[in-house]
Amino acid sequence: MRTPRTFVAAATLLAACGNAPAGAPAPASAAAASAAAVGPTSPAAAPPPAAQAAAAPAQAPCGALGCLAFDTPAQAFSHVLQSSPRVLAVGESHAQQGAEGVPSATRRFTELFLPALAGRASDLIVELWAADPRCNKAQVARVEGEQKAVTQAQSASNQGEFLALGSEAKRLGVTPHLLVPSCEEYDAIVRAGPDAVTAMLEMIARLTAAKAKALLGREGAAGKMVIAYGGALHNDVAPRPGRERWSFGPELSATTGGSYVELDLIVREFIRDSESWRALPWYPHFDREEHPDKAVLFNPAPGSYVLIFPRAR
Repeated sequence: MRTPRTFVAAATLLAACGNAPAGAPAPASAAAASAAAVGPTSPAAAPPPAAQAAAAPAQAPCGALGCLAFDTPAQAFSHVLQSSPRVLAVGESHAQQGAEGVPSATRRFTELFLPALAGRASDLIVELWAADPRCNKAQVARVEGEQKAVTQAQSASNQGEFLALGSEAKRLGVTPHLLVPSCEEYDAIVRAGPDAVTAMLEMIARLTAAKAKALLGREGAAGKMVIAYGGALHNDVAPRPGRERWSFGPELSATTGGSYVELDLIVREFIRDSESWRALPWYPHFDREEHPDKAVLFNPAPGSYVLIFPRAR
């Protein structure tokens, strides 16, 4: 699936989630502030068996593309995980400026879904960049300038919430990883000139695929899930023509023998009547006035899901 924006963070943030290259600074205060913004997350105590039976997932058909309406987002997420994928590729619609009063998809994933993955997932790849300190600082600065053209309309809280996601994953025993572009990749983006954003999109897909394959291939990794979390552009298992190089979906689906799930998280209040939203396959089948208090789940293709959160209260 696609998103109107793609979020790529400033460099030098890897140490907040661990796995930093040698010499990288460790902005502990930024990580702590980000974690505090989201707050600690702990799995809720399991209800007694009778209560579990009474609270069995209530789902109801809601239209085309396999649409199901669930009482809670957690029930919809549980439905998505029924196939126990090796790779869960989560894409989101990034929060935009002026939407700070509505909980973002990142925050909801951190609070509502991540605890359910503790013990089931081994690693989390977050779409944040960390610069290798050996790279030319002028080149890194030029690339960061290109990033601002992409992220300028997004909420200022996005980067902190991505960091908080990594911090909470680590607390739950899921190892977080950021993307670490090589110096040559920074140089290539600068050389791309007016095509710099396209070069970034291709690099994000390439680095994520390489990292996921390395994690899947580790000794003893069998049976554990690898999560990739970023914008709803790079996880497409069937990318739109011309955007194939922006997505790691086909490569990781092939690597896992089809044990790959693409899940897009959509905040209902962020949906707009715009060209980029109308291009999404589920958009014509979604009515925001129907089931406003339900989690709406579309299944446009095998292994591909779109979860639209209930309206914020």
